[in-house]
Amino acid sequence: MLKSLALASAMTLAVLSPAVCADDLTPAEAKAREIYQNVVEIRSARGQGKVPEVVDYLVSEFTAAGFAEDDIAVTEYDSEGETVEGLMVWLRAEDPVAKPIVLLAHMDVVDALEKDWVRKPFQLVEEEGYFFGRGTSDNKYGLTNLTQTFLRLKQEGYVPSRDLVLVFSGDEETSMTSTMAQAKWVADNIDPAFVLNSDAGGLTLNEEGAPVDFMVQGAEKTYATFEITVKNPGGHSSRPRADNAIYELADALKAIEGYKFPVNESKLTRSFLGTAGRKRLDRLGWAMRTFSEDPTNEEAIELLRKDPSTVGTIGTTCIATMLRAGHAENALPQSATATVNCRIFPGEGVELTQSRLEEVIANEDVQFEIIGDVTETPESGMREDVLAALSKSLEARGFDEVEIVPYMSSGGTDGMHYRGYGYTTLGIGGSGAKPNDTFAHGLNERKLVDQFYGGLDHWMIILKDLSGDAAQD
Repeated sequence: MLKSLALASAMTLAVLSPAVCADDLTPAEAKAREIYQNVVEIRSARGQGKVPEVVDYLVSEFTAAGFAEDDIAVTEYDSEGETVEGLMVWLRAEDPVAKPIVLLAHMDVVDALEKDWVRKPFQLVEEEGYFFGRGTSDNKYGLTNLTQTFLRLKQEGYVPSRDLVLVFSGDEETSMTSTMAQAKWVADNIDPAFVLNSDAGGLTLNEEGAPVDFMVQGAEKTYATFEITVKNPGGHSSRPRADNAIYELADALKAIEGYKFPVNESKLTRSFLGTAGRKRLDRLGWAMRTFSEDPTNEEAIELLRKDPSTVGTIGTTCIATMLRAGHAENALPQSATATVNCRIFPGEGVELTQSRLEEVIANEDVQFEIIGDVTETPESGMREDVLAALSKSLEARGFDEVEIVPYMSSGGTDGMHYRGYGYTTLGIGGSGAKPNDTFAHGLNERKLVDQFYGGLDHWMIILKDLSGDAAQD
């Protein structure tokens, strides 16, 4: 539901610590850092009730920059018993010559426990060339970058030739209730030409921090979670039964562990592996190149499956992530349940995946239940106008030799729901990271400081190019 902006604006905004800005930052850089600190330091994780606080803060920034009340819409949803808000902001054209562009980011984060972190997770800390804090990478950098871009465009008095619309969701990391509702509203009321996502893609850096390529997310695997359960009459622990719910569940999990889903590929994934493989001189690079040419090569498949960075690119994967069982230490378990998370290759579908798991488990007593809603979406084709605008952004940063590489993401983002409505949705985040250097969803999440500042013109260049006088659908 849409929430009154007047009500949102009247809410008390959180008093946040002032940003500590270096003397050599430009006013735009200092403002971006201030926004970054403020949003990172709001614990907008499930169960904390803090997403509305992020919304209120951002609304105050947009309002102060001169966005009219009619240009800002706050949405409100019930997500898993918690009120979650979303935010939409328009930079409007006076006489649109093309359909709008929708721009995505999410305001929530995976929660973090202070006792497990080296630094406080909900305090922005700048050390060792990094910004540390939960969400510094996923996705409060994207949130900050799009926000500061709109503020700068408004300050410049820029009037686009087509509407530009920010759509910020509030529970992308959990149920995606706000995401799905916003996507439907966008489809029904905005009908954009295409959608650009800040929560995917970006520069790949080598260990020295030099750019290797720019990744453009053009597809996502289907995200599906099963609970598999074994039930049993139970009894007293002093009188063990021949059948035991925990043991049966353990057998099922071991069967899943040992199962390899059939290899799958698409033009996009083969192109990605071929391009990425040419930049590596090791055995994994050989496997990537070989698979791109011959996806039946067993040696290449074995090497790709052994590496966490490539296993999800060549087929469906399912992995156990949670367990619960029993009710007392001196009683036989009456039930045992495991959570199994699957990332399903486009086109295979949830039903086929479940049937394969049931077949490999080979135990009719194991019950399956799908948790949450499942969205299956097709690949997005690349748009030449977006790639041309992206090339201009890279050239402005001195990266004109960097190759643009389309890829399929093994994770899930808001973008899947927009693809589900038939919109080309491309992930083109503005910063970069070294291999395994973000720790998104994990401990001590971080963002390279030079990448934070280096990407601040990214969306400015792209949006001006795509919403200039020559803009087309």
